[in-house]
Formats: sequence, C-alpha cells, structure tokens
Amino acid sequence: MAASGFAFMRFSLSNSRIVLLASALTLAAPAAFPEPPKGRAEALAALAASETTARLEAIVWLANHGGMADAPRLDALLRDDNALVRDYAEQGLWALWSRSGDAAIDRLMARGVEEMEAQHYKAALATFGEIVRRKPEFAEGWNKRATVYYLAGEYRKSIADCAEVLKRNPRHFGALSGLGLIYARLARYDEALAWFRKALDMNPNMLGVEINIKSIERLLAEKRGKQI
Repeated sequence: MAASGFAFMRFSLSNSRIVLLASALTLAAPAAFPEPPKGRAEALAALAASETTARLEAIVWLANHGGMADAPRLDALLRDDNALVRDYAEQGLWALWSRSGDAAIDRLMARGVEEMEAQHYKAALATFGEIVRRKPEFAEGWNKRATVYYLAGEYRKSIADCAEVLKRNPRHFGALSGLGLIYARLARYDEALAWFRKALDMNPNMLGVEINIKSIERLLAEKRGKQI
C-alpha cells in the first residue's frame, strides 16, 4: 500500500476548538448546566462529579485557566465513560500544552501557527525556532516546529524535534502519533506501528491513529504472505 493510503494528519490542533466548546456551554439553557467553577479547587473537585455537565464545565475552566500541573487530571478523563467528556478532555490538554506562561512566547506561538496554516513554512520555522531558543523547556514549541518540518518534508529534523517534545512531555500523544506518520512516510512500517500504538495507549480516542494501525497491520500481513 502506498504511503498516501494512510490517514495523514497534522501533529497538533488549534486552541480555537476549546473556545467553541466553552461557547457551547455558555449558550446552553441555564437550567441544564451548573454554575461554572469559581476557581481551580472547584474545577478539580468537579472533575469527579457524577453529572456530565459539571465535568464539562470543569474541563473548560482548566483549559482556559489551568496549567501543566492539571494535565494528569485531564489525561484520566480521556477514558471517561462519556464520549463528550473524552473529547473535551483531549481539547483541554491541547489548550494546556499550548500555553507557555509567557505572554511574549504565546504571541509568537499564535504568529507561528498562522504562518504554518498559511503554508509559509520558512517563516514558521523561524518563529518556532525563536520560541525553542527563548524557552527550550516549553514542549509545545518543539512540537509545532516538528509539525512544520513534517509538512515541509524534512522528516529527520521532525523526528529530532519530536524526541525533544517527549523528553519534556512523555504523554504527548500528538508527538507520538506524529512519529508514526513520519515513519510511515519513510516506509519504516514496523516503527510506525509501534509509535501509533504508543499514541493510542496514551489517548484511546484517536480515530485516525486507529485507522493507520489497521492499514499498517494489513500491509505487513500482505508482505509476510508474499514472503511465504
């Protein structure tokens, strides 16, 4: 199967979706939703609420106001019984990962994302390069640059940046799935399969990753059949 048969996707998502999720809660009928948390302690407590809407409100609060210390709590919700809660938790993690805690760096991140989405890869690489130079501990700066390198076809450099992401955030399912995409592009399918499985282990809700795993498994089975 040609590489183009895989469900290729970008490593990272925009923060805009968590804003839309928050708007959806705000526009819902007031009687249907609890009061939003007034602070971090209330939000963390609400994550364990039996009511789905309370968990959703808590996730949105943490997505907009929380920090990396809150990521393990959202990680746990990737396995929640409710599909909507799982989706909110995934978007909430992207929001947490994308905030550096430095307003100047966050402005550079926004500029770099715009450049990447406009396919101005040279400019985006320069912007994300400045971010990793100024704040090397910020994992998402490396992840965004890895994404641009991937889109520009510079796979070796993308692999190197993914490794930097995982040093700082070992549960970054975006970087894990990104490595799967790269190795699939390089036709190194056993390695691609291993990385996709690691990504799905971290976040079992990634449909594109599931599709890629099944595609590679079929490809490898076909190859083994031809060798017999």
